Amino acid sequence: MPHHFVTSGPGLPPAPSPISQAVVAGTHCYISGQLAVDRAGGFQAGTARDEAALAFRNVFAAAEAAGCGRHEIVYVDVAFIDLADVADVNALYAELFAEGRRPARTIYQAAALPYGGRIKVQTVAVRES
Repeated sequence: MPHHFVTSGPGLPPAPSPISQAVVAGTHCYISGQLAVDRAGGFQAGTARDEAALAFRNVFAAAEAAGCGRHEIVYVDVAFIDLADVADVNALYAELFAEGRRPARTIYQAAALPYGGRIKVQTVAVRES
């Protein structure tokens, strides 16, 4: 089965770099790092929770464009500029993913993120059907 490269989709902002927003390889969907970027491609600075909410919206739009649902996300990687923001993002994470179906996750502090952002989110989904 050939790989499927997703470069655009409904609700998905344009990529700021020459990348695919997601790549489907077999049953796996790899979603590129998403930032707090609006649908027109403009960065929206805010609190860590605000930025994370917008980044996750973009992750879900990329997953959908790739034919995967939010419930099929199995792994989340979150880069923070400041780990003091983890509690606020954890509260959002608990709202976005149902208890008992929360993806595995890695978090870390980065030296810098594009646009001076506070959060970057990337994920892996596995199609259930």
